[in-house]
Amino acid sequence: MYKVTLTQIVEKMNLENHLPEIDTDKIEITQSDVNRPALQLAGFFDHFDSERVQIVGNVEYTYMNKLVDDNRATEIYEKLFSSRIPCIIFCRGLKPCERMVKAASKYEVPILTTQRQTSEFTAELIRWLNVELAPRISIHGVLVDVYGEGVLIMGESGIGKSEAALELIRRGHRLVSDDVVEIKKISDETLIGSSPEVTRHLIELRGIGIIDVKTLFGVESVKMSQSIDLVIQLEEWNKNTDFDRMGLEEKYIEFLGNKVVCHAIPIRPGRNLAVILECAAINFRAKKMGYNAAQELYDRVTGSLNTEE
Repeated sequence: MYKVTLTQIVEKMNLENHLPEIDTDKIEITQSDVNRPALQLAGFFDHFDSERVQIVGNVEYTYMNKLVDDNRATEIYEKLFSSRIPCIIFCRGLKPCERMVKAASKYEVPILTTQRQTSEFTAELIRWLNVELAPRISIHGVLVDVYGEGVLIMGESGIGKSEAALELIRRGHRLVSDDVVEIKKISDETLIGSSPEVTRHLIELRGIGIIDVKTLFGVESVKMSQSIDLVIQLEEWNKNTDFDRMGLEEKYIEFLGNKVVCHAIPIRPGRNLAVILECAAINFRAKKMGYNAAQELYDRVTGSLNTEE
């Protein structure tokens, strides 16, 4: 199970901590969903998910201000913080009351505040947590941003993946990762690829060694992360292998349950692989926009046959 510390959230979201004596490094978040404790403030704790980050907006704050019964308010705050929630965040610059701060301090639950609007902050926090806590795997390959499309180049070791990526970089495209690609499943539709920190911006070229792409080609030649839109599987040329020549039917490869379009490209001496990869990316984008050259040819041929008949 992946996790982030509360300190990371505080730093990322620029939150103010009202109880700085509590060590936020030891508090771990494992769920990307958050909760607005409206029912809990009313005393209903059935099915309460205490592992989620708790967010207080204007509605909850207004209700808390109407808790004129000190004993009732203290009882609710005691029950809320004793459930070991990771933290509670006040939005819109709202401030917690002394009774709440006292209960939070007793159970060592941080109280944080932000000036941002509740809905905006909640959406941004969930988006960030979805990325940080997403299921992930590491695979052998090279990820390059080609015309805005994330092209994952795969194939056996030594087949020429890094060399193809280097040529693409020289042609103005951007490197995301070489050799090892970390893939995160952000949603059922989106996979994000990135590089391990230790090999970021580096490429291994056999016979030369390690080169720093960012240093040699500038910051415009690299990228931190990229969605994986297309997979290119490089394979040694074999005349007995039946490679797709029309492209009428898409083939897919699966990562973490998500399917990605995959093309197998045969490798032979003299082929300009960088140009082929560029064409593959452009053709993929054209298909997303509704134009399929293979289907267009098929329609022309069938239309011509029908006319002759």
